[in-house]
Amino acid sequence: MRYVIGIDLGSTTTKAVVFAEDGRVLGRGITNTRSNYDVACGVARTEALITGRFAVFQDLLRSRLESNAAAAAGESPDSLLPGIRDTFRLVQYLSQLEVLREEIAKAAGTGHWHAHGEKLSERALAILAKIEEEAPSQFDGARQRSEFFRDRAGGRYRVLAQDKELARSIGFDDLLAAFDKAIVQVENRAHDLSFEGNVIPAVESFLERRSLSQRLARAVRGAAREAARTRFDEVARVGTGYGRQKLPFAKAEIRSEILCHGLGAHWMFPRTRTVLDIGGQDTKAIQVNESGVVTSFQMNDRCAAGCGRYLGYIADEMNLPVQDLGPLASESRRRVKINSTCTVFAGAELRDRLSAGQRREDVVAGLHRAIVLRAMSLLARSGGVFNEFTFTGGVASNCAAVAALRDLVRENYGEITLNISPDSIYTGACGAGLFALRAAGSGALLPASEVAA
Repeated sequence: MRYVIGIDLGSTTTKAVVFAEDGRVLGRGITNTRSNYDVACGVARTEALITGRFAVFQDLLRSRLESNAAAAAGESPDSLLPGIRDTFRLVQYLSQLEVLREEIAKAAGTGHWHAHGEKLSERALAILAKIEEEAPSQFDGARQRSEFFRDRAGGRYRVLAQDKELARSIGFDDLLAAFDKAIVQVENRAHDLSFEGNVIPAVESFLERRSLSQRLARAVRGAAREAARTRFDEVARVGTGYGRQKLPFAKAEIRSEILCHGLGAHWMFPRTRTVLDIGGQDTKAIQVNESGVVTSFQMNDRCAAGCGRYLGYIADEMNLPVQDLGPLASESRRRVKINSTCTVFAGAELRDRLSAGQRREDVVAGLHRAIVLRAMSLLARSGGVFNEFTFTGGVASNCAAVAALRDLVRENYGEITLNISPDSIYTGACGAGLFALRAAGSGALLPASEVAA
């Protein structure tokens, strides 16, 4: 199977989208960027190809079930694949936990912990053993707040590190510092997360737990092996994003974020005329014509204020996952007016507001509105807001930011259709993939509604 790929190397996350030559989306992948751009690019690409191979797996399994009596058992790819996919993710997760176990043992014997490193290692490994014991319950079909290993493992590790029995005689700060040091090594260390390397163990584990007929089990195993053997050939690639110059791509394979977000938003919503992207490190206000060609733009790329990174700092100060900030702000009853959103002073300003007795829900709601006000000034300088208006980037999944944006657009421009795709974080990677399709000469630029996986 021939495919093209678009990769958006952002400051906080790296995204990849794989297209078949006919314009169908085969798969999407996302990972933390952190400091190792090469690893982030490789992991996002691997994740996109995994979802692409699962699509092939589904088609092969459907064909096998339709061609034999197994279909009469009432099973279908739609009923089997979610469980297999969850088991596959569990196999990956356990593999990463094993690497984390190795790295945390190394970390505990270095630095200022050396005097009690053995005890620190013992306690940290006890916590990881508990996480491993609980792991199957995390992959039972329930939707998780985050798919990132750092967030999944780190969130539970943080909770367990406060358990007096598990953390016995070791301070919370030391346990957390050991994890933080080790997780960086895990993220920067290449290990096999591929479909080919993990699908057979996942299928066997799944079949052990399911009472399937021998014929049906053979169909599942056969489809998995064939999907793993299917040849995938990359015929074109285009990279974009904050770190695009660090991608291991030729100069001709790089496009600006502005062009990619404009084309990606137009592909998702063909009537788009204005695009706002609030990314981790910059904010972009873009105007496009009826063909998705950029006609003007404004970009804030000198400061993280008003960007996703700012929300990250606030979440760290409040000891919360960043995805919890939106729901927290939505509980506000009296929004606090914020005059400054300087990232450097984010912690100090937050502490000042809280020490003055203001509710954290009201402070966080004020911070969201301040961020969106910065974005509105960029939109005004780019030409305004026109129907239809598309909001892209990771912050588009933040309910408080979306609510603030709706209110401000209505106040300043009247009733405007606001588009937000569930896959908005992939908009830049989609645009890059569409440029790759053009480079491959397919020209299959159908709307997303017609070709999305």
